[in-house]
Amino acid sequence: MIDASVESGVENGDVLIALADAMTGDDAAALALARDALIESMGTDAVVEAVGVVSNFERMVRIADGTGIPLDGFLAGATQELREELGLNAFAAAAYTKDAL
Repeated sequence: MIDASVESGVENGDVLIALADAMTGDDAAALALARDALIESMGTDAVVEAVGVVSNFERMVRIADGTGIPLDGFLAGATQELREELGLNAFAAAAYTKDAL
């Protein structure tokens, strides 16, 4: 879960992060709260746009995972520390990249 209290520099970033976090979780109540907070802050159109962006990222990740696309050598090396810090190497799909290094 991302700490939505961290200042991102993006207007309404806290409510956008909360929505993205809730969309990728399994707490229906948290999702409803995040959605309502975004509606209050930015309006209904912003919710539609934000949901579209989060959904697109989820779709792209699932496509990449489903096809087994590894990170290329340069990107794998350049992001090694960040992936370790974020715990990304614990995900099953990380095995594709580990084999490519």
